Amino acid sequence: MCEGISAELEGIDLGDDRLNQRSKRIIEAFAADPQASVNAACDGWSETIAAYRFFDNEAIEPERILQPHIEAAKRRMNEHPVVLILQDTTELDFSAHPPSDAGCLNKEDRFGIYDHTHLAVTPERLPLGVVGVEQFDRTAESLGKTAERTTLPIEAKESFRWLAGYRLASELAGECAETRIVSVADREADIYDIFLEAEQHVTAADFVIRALRDRSTLERDPDSGPAVYRKVREEVSGSEIRESRTINLPQTPKRAARKAALEVRAIEVAIKPPHARPHLPVVTLNVVLVEEVDGPNDGTDISWLLLTTLPIDTSENILCVIDYYAARWAIEVFFRTLKTGCRVEEIQLETIARVKNCLAFYKIIAWRVMSLTHLNRECPSLLCTVVFDDSEWKSVWRVTTKQNLPDRPPTLAEFVPLLAQLGGYNNRRGESPPGPQVIWTGIRRMTDFAIAWIHFGPEKQTTYV
Repeated sequence: MCEGISAELEGIDLGDDRLNQRSKRIIEAFAADPQASVNAACDGWSETIAAYRFFDNEAIEPERILQPHIEAAKRRMNEHPVVLILQDTTELDFSAHPPSDAGCLNKEDRFGIYDHTHLAVTPERLPLGVVGVEQFDRTAESLGKTAERTTLPIEAKESFRWLAGYRLASELAGECAETRIVSVADREADIYDIFLEAEQHVTAADFVIRALRDRSTLERDPDSGPAVYRKVREEVSGSEIRESRTINLPQTPKRAARKAALEVRAIEVAIKPPHARPHLPVVTLNVVLVEEVDGPNDGTDISWLLLTTLPIDTSENILCVIDYYAARWAIEVFFRTLKTGCRVEEIQLETIARVKNCLAFYKIIAWRVMSLTHLNRECPSLLCTVVFDDSEWKSVWRVTTKQNLPDRPPTLAEFVPLLAQLGGYNNRRGESPPGPQVIWTGIRRMTDFAIAWIHFGPEKQTTYV
């Protein structure tokens, strides 16, 4: 498996074949033990020094490291009728050991970078790859000056990353002509400029964005005053219920997992431009309101106001909008895999440039772990040899089952729970399929067993002189 991940760097061009080959050795080493430090992941001091020199090389940039993976992701995207481009931002906090040139996060004494990632997934949440990354930080002088930045043009604001992300999705729509591309984002992406871009871009992607602001319609509200307009939420709340359904909500730090009964309304609405920019044209969007019925009333009740360019003419289409937004959870899993599974916030390198180069490898590794987790759930009948080498599955089988090897390789449904057992998965009857955490921990132990199997296992051909 770890050797296979270097295929994501096939065709990499760093200007020197030695650097190209070094990049593949680095990603194989990191993938074999995602939680290890750079020193621990590398095989000996000479390999460690070579890795540090690689990260410090001025010819190396994260964009060039990721480019072959992005191209591979595009090829995978072309195999699917619909692909969602999820975009979101996470903090990477290096305060415990900040690089010498680290900027601030939200406080002067918190050092790190904000990582804005674009992850391509299918509607079934199969991750296809990272297709874009933007990273930024802040200066101590800029903290607390949000109000002053509101008058700046969109290109000068941090929020521009959301518009740039939608433009990236539209570019991908042009490159993947047979695939419907849908940009999916949470409330920070509720930016009027995106709505305008969707009407103007030559190959505009569709979008599903959860509303942050309750925007105004074109209809006045005489009961509230002559200059007051009715709100979008008010309009859709007064419409008929179009659909009811029940969904499974995953556990988060703020809520326990539960089933949620939902009522769904959907209408088309013409939306006024922002009050500060009345010269902009009116946009017309489809709006889907999703509200939980008889929720726990603890602040976690579902209430989604979704703005979209997707059709809402049928119940099936409306439910697609909801499913596409719910699939946004996959990027949260990606960030958790990156930070908890790969421990990227523990990277200790001297400059931010070196850290970003190192992060590029871990993004590919986090994608691979997520992909394996999903394949186990959605394609359980695949033979495990599609993903794992003989030394990997055979050693894990013997260690976990204490039985002789089967006549044929096990399927993913048979093997992945065994791998996850090495990471603490109980593998009891009726238990939910293993998640990324137990799988990445299992991979770490599997690598050691596979090495032992190659050098000392029953298939080792030893010649004594």
